[in-house]
Amino acid sequence: MTVTDQQLAKILGESRLLTAEQLQKASKNSESRHLSLYESLLSLDLISDEQLGKMIADFLKISFVALSKVSIPQEVLQIIPEVVARKQKIIAFENDGEGLKVALADPENVEVQQFLSKKTGEKIVPYFATENDLNEALRLYRKELQKTFDEMLKEAVEEAKGGPAEAPVSKIIDLLIEYAYENKASDIHIEPEEKSSLVRFRIDGVLHDVLSVPSTLHEQMVTRIKVLSKLRTDEHLSAQDGKMRIKLEEEELDIRISIVPIVEGEKVVMRLLSSHSRQFSLGDLGMNSKDLEKVTAGFNKPYGMVLSTGPTGSGKTTTIYSVLKILNTREKNIATIEDPVEYDIDGINQIQVNPKTNLTFADGLRAILRQDPDIIFVGEIRDKETAGIAVNSAMTGHLVLSTLHTNDAATTLPRLIDMDIEPFLVASTVNVIIGQRLVRKICEKCRVSKTVTVAEVSKQLPKEAVEKHFRGKKEVRLYSGKGCPVCHSTGYVGRVGVFEVLVVSEAVRELISAKADSEVIAKKAITEGMTTMLDDGIEKALNGITTIEEVMRVTKQ
Repeated sequence: MTVTDQQLAKILGESRLLTAEQLQKASKNSESRHLSLYESLLSLDLISDEQLGKMIADFLKISFVALSKVSIPQEVLQIIPEVVARKQKIIAFENDGEGLKVALADPENVEVQQFLSKKTGEKIVPYFATENDLNEALRLYRKELQKTFDEMLKEAVEEAKGGPAEAPVSKIIDLLIEYAYENKASDIHIEPEEKSSLVRFRIDGVLHDVLSVPSTLHEQMVTRIKVLSKLRTDEHLSAQDGKMRIKLEEEELDIRISIVPIVEGEKVVMRLLSSHSRQFSLGDLGMNSKDLEKVTAGFNKPYGMVLSTGPTGSGKTTTIYSVLKILNTREKNIATIEDPVEYDIDGINQIQVNPKTNLTFADGLRAILRQDPDIIFVGEIRDKETAGIAVNSAMTGHLVLSTLHTNDAATTLPRLIDMDIEPFLVASTVNVIIGQRLVRKICEKCRVSKTVTVAEVSKQLPKEAVEKHFRGKKEVRLYSGKGCPVCHSTGYVGRVGVFEVLVVSEAVRELISAKADSEVIAKKAITEGMTTMLDDGIEKALNGITTIEEVMRVTKQ
């Protein structure tokens, strides 16, 4: 880091962005966990990486750049060789009349700037970028993989025709994983069809066709994946689940494998469990300040339950991980039972569910309770037994975090009662419930706005929502992405959460005890200030973060 911990503490003190208590908490955490103050601040979710970068740049009296928001042409990127860029933590991002603009983690590294000036004959214009941002941008050197992928595949296919297929198939699988990782895909689907095999990536929650592979190679690819994940290669008629670990330059990547027989052959789905993609703060996830306060109050209580709810792929586990990251201090014993353990967190005892050894959520939770825990994370409440133990744990002085599959926050309460939990126990243990979905974010590089009539918007939204957000207006300004190289012409880059946070107040407790249905509970929560997921999504659309279409896609039931 360009600035010392002492300098950073002084900068933050003068900025007044953090209170003295928060700064003291970060310093204490820094010492106990052997982190820099910078890393400690991020791990406790006290400030964003970009905010810290801007303050450091101001202190160093140098311009700041957020590379994640810049479209870097390949010809400019390639001015600095990849080896130099990685070693010196430097990236060229623009070449205009002012000179060659470069982002550095250490702007005081004058030698590398002089070297570049001499080599390129250009005037070097230095900018400060955070190390996290630079590491992310260094992936752009691998974007060439997209252009050469078809050629490499053709080459591999040709090799397969001419001799032993093991080497080229191995190369194809490695390339698929690398390519998916670089494009931040969460899943790889390999689907057999009548005449070919289709490879699809799930990026930002949406499946994209990326490759068509000759059907002659499909079986060999499946066999290779089975070998890597230690599954039976002679079994073709039963579903199989496994796991593999691939060593990439950036990290050791865990991949969860699911193989099922379908009419045309065996379909493979590979879930990429990247630790990099889990490093989010609650603010980064898109939670507004009002909801953030409610959630923070909920998990700062010494006991009770904090629940995150939504369908598969709605970001529930990521939200809970973000909370765990804040709660993770040396004074607390935190234990988790998960299926799978998606992200290793230093200082937390994480248990992997294993049906083969009868280590279920319920059995694992019982074992954890004998380990003197302060905080427990149950990956998912799936059955009555797990629900009962979790609720009793929350009753006996533990803070329990967990996830459930429900449509919204209010539905969670009757759902727990349906799991044979007494209403008075649900009412007295649940602190706060987070309902959530993930929407795609509009690409900042190609975002455009247009004025539309409220009559047009009314065709997409429920009548109550139109009345609430657009009453008295004839026109409204909305945003969209027109498509560019940064977003691969989709108009979207990344995802953000839309949330509703239900605080279990005295009035809500009374309704739970009276076994009121979810609609009655939701109405009471709204009168007490709960913002629904739809309302949160509409606000994000009006602020240019996402589109109305996206909000409706994920919130309609």
